[in-house]
Amino acid sequence: MSTAVISRQELEAKLASPNPPVLAEALGPIYYDEAHLPGAVNLDPDRLEELVPALFPDLEAEIVVYCASETCRNSHTAAAQLSALGYSSVAVYGAGKADWIAAGLSVESSVAA
Repeated sequence: MSTAVISRQELEAKLASPNPPVLAEALGPIYYDEAHLPGAVNLDPDRLEELVPALFPDLEAEIVVYCASETCRNSHTAAAQLSALGYSSVAVYGAGKADWIAAGLSVESSVAA
């Protein structure tokens, strides 16, 4: 089963909907802390199986995973792992954080200014 890949426009529409998906950044904490999409949780690829039960208790939840850019494969790997763990609605924002920022959209930071 292949994971759906969605565009920035599709993600924006989903995030604006009454039932937005859970956003997960599949990068290490350093990259997440520096900048992440608004509302995203950090799904550290090295700790995925440990983090998933607490981050995503609902196997039916719609989850969108992204990483750094089009060439980063972490999001695809994480989405495949989530599907294998029984999550039924997983998509990948393939263009990732670089595309989001290039479009002038806001990001959040966990780093003190």
